[in-house]
Amino acid sequence: MSEQPNRLTIGIVGLGKIARNQHVPAIEQSDELTLLCTADPAGGLPALTNYPDIEALLGAAETPRAVAICTPPQKRFSIARLAIAHGRHVLLEKPPGTTVGEVESLHEFAAASRRTLFCAWHSQFAAAVQPAAEWLATRRIRNVRIEWCEDVRVWHPGQTWIWEPGGFGVFDPGINALSVAARILPRPFFLKSATLHVPANCQAPIAAALEFSDADDTDIRARFDFLQTGPPTWEMAVETDSGELFLSRAGARLVLDGEEVALGGLAEYPSLYARFAELVKAGKSDVDLVPLRVVADAMMCGRRLAAPAFRDPAAV
Repeated sequence: MSEQPNRLTIGIVGLGKIARNQHVPAIEQSDELTLLCTADPAGGLPALTNYPDIEALLGAAETPRAVAICTPPQKRFSIARLAIAHGRHVLLEKPPGTTVGEVESLHEFAAASRRTLFCAWHSQFAAAVQPAAEWLATRRIRNVRIEWCEDVRVWHPGQTWIWEPGGFGVFDPGINALSVAARILPRPFFLKSATLHVPANCQAPIAAALEFSDADDTDIRARFDFLQTGPPTWEMAVETDSGELFLSRAGARLVLDGEEVALGGLAEYPSLYARFAELVKAGKSDVDLVPLRVVADAMMCGRRLAAPAFRDPAAV
């Protein structure tokens, strides 16, 4: 498949659940991008060339101008650095790396190489996020309550990497909430305390309770749970001096003072890829480190409590 005029060719590295369910459809419906190939040792997609790894992809006769890296986070730094070294623009699925230092290093390398690096916090592109940010911009916030709870056995079945160091555990979905909070709250917030529940057989938390504040001493609290059964809870409530905001369905629904707001625009991942194409055209990068830094603070300062061993029926 050759690049069509005015389109950015892209390859996906790591063809797991999120890549198949979100990245592939978003690229296929884009007017700006063409999915040229994939790289995954487990196999690819019909009618597209698949390579066993990033090295083979970069060494092929026809290669894309950009790559979207959708591997587990522990592998992203080395893949991204190699891609940038070979002159490729890079989109990093969230979380963009296992440490803040990794991503800072990639940002510096991309800038020196004049290549685009995009930390793709997909939840920031949910339909309610921008209207929520605009509504809150002129209001004084009294408190914020975040509930981000889901069943890991549904959303990450058999994915044992998530429980290893750098796998984030419950912060894999929880960081989505933090990315939204960082986008809609008008002032920076910082961690005050964290309680992390870590299963005896895991290296990452399965639940967490966090308390934050800001320069105005705003009461901000979040609860993350990876064992909630049934429908997920992805909600954020913000009480201000002139009304209440309620965001639900991970940012797909917005209620202001009891009135639901009609939302339009593209879905999360199509919006995300439109942003990536825009950045490449402009020769810019977008590297937001706030959500990753907040998780790093929680992992560094949080009080750890022992939780029962976790058994995933889908794990081999």
